[in-house]
Amino acid sequence: MTKITKICCIGAGYVGGPTMAIIALKCPHIQVTVVDLNVARIEAWNDPDTNNIPVYEPGLSEVVAEARGRNLFFSTEVDKAIDEAEMIFISVNTPTKTYGAGKGMGADLKYIELCARQIARVSTSDKIIVEKSTLPVRTAEAVRDILHNTGSGVKFEVLSNPEFLAEGTAVEDLFAPDRVLIGGDSTDTGKEAIAALVDVYANWIPRERILTTNVWSSELSKLVANAYLAQRISSINAISELCEKTEADVNEVARAIGTDSRIGSKFLKASVGFGGSCFQKDILNLVYISRSFGLQEVADYWEQVIIMNDHQKKRFALNIIKNLYNTISGKKIAFLGWAFKKDTNDTRESAAIYVADELLNEQAKIRVYDPKVTAGQVYGDLDYLETRKPEQNQEAVKVFEDPYRACENAHAIAVLTEWDEFKEYDWQRIYDSMLKPAKIFDGRNLLDADKLRAIGFKVQSIGS
Repeated sequence: MTKITKICCIGAGYVGGPTMAIIALKCPHIQVTVVDLNVARIEAWNDPDTNNIPVYEPGLSEVVAEARGRNLFFSTEVDKAIDEAEMIFISVNTPTKTYGAGKGMGADLKYIELCARQIARVSTSDKIIVEKSTLPVRTAEAVRDILHNTGSGVKFEVLSNPEFLAEGTAVEDLFAPDRVLIGGDSTDTGKEAIAALVDVYANWIPRERILTTNVWSSELSKLVANAYLAQRISSINAISELCEKTEADVNEVARAIGTDSRIGSKFLKASVGFGGSCFQKDILNLVYISRSFGLQEVADYWEQVIIMNDHQKKRFALNIIKNLYNTISGKKIAFLGWAFKKDTNDTRESAAIYVADELLNEQAKIRVYDPKVTAGQVYGDLDYLETRKPEQNQEAVKVFEDPYRACENAHAIAVLTEWDEFKEYDWQRIYDSMLKPAKIFDGRNLLDADKLRAIGFKVQSIGS
């Protein structure tokens, strides 16, 4: 069996960086090199102060500090790292297509294909290629096709090893995952490649938690896991709207159904909607694949999860407008939180972006505070939508490093990320600095509404 001594990972983002850091920490006998063409990103991973690494995850900077320079390296020398490695992880971005066939649904695989062509071009020895990016089913086939037609005589085995880590708890998830899934071919060389990757993970993960399947099952399992989780969020969010029209409280309903062992309590928190880089993208992929096979009802079923999520974000924004007397032109609205969830600096598909966009269309002035998201990121997220010119976004949105300043003279506060620190604020001080009536729209059911009402706030929580 191939004993792996050198691993290369292409892509130094939210998946590649943390995953490779943990592998390096747990496998000191393996040299792990993470490569990326983005020079600034690699420089940030190599910053002498590990608190400045580009991905914020609790516990990650300590892991990087221990392994970096020992057997963990970050580099822009992509060709060199590919050539030297026996195993190559592909962790590049696979965004939803913004053009052509499958626009808005299918995954854009151009970065994956570029990786495969680069690997084919520079490899002088046999390699095991591991798909780590979130990918649509049948991507392995495309990668295999490119690699096998190089004519260089080098042999490649392609494995699917989807990541199931949750941002904000990535380090814990990598230390003690529910399962590690590895998909590969049932040929002798395929089984050998699977065994080599199992061997890497077995350095710290019990064997019974390492599942092996065929490639298709592995790829599809990833999409389905995220679709199921997102579906639970959309389901409870649908009920939250019903609760608001009746005397029910969505938190009580969630608690009551969550105690049913068949349902369980996780992912039953009503909110302004889910975000993140995977849920929406993976469901759209599922919809796209289903449509491409003519499975219309299956596609429609899963698409409804996205429709519900979009509706929840829009509904939250419209509720703010309605409660501020149907006009928010020139009014200051403070956003607490911009990241898609707490304990991460990732803002991809964050509900805050879309709520802000709706409110900006009504000419509101938005004041943003998030403990981990930079001003540049906030403006970048809004500019990406191309709803208005960058200068207009700069003018209408101000980003603060102090939450109290963000809330000064505001007509309302919208809680959009469930950062724990928001619960600890001096809310009396915030109330005193705001215009009256001071309103709070809690999109995460995070704050103690009764305490805030006692201070004088008018509070609206999702689903009650």
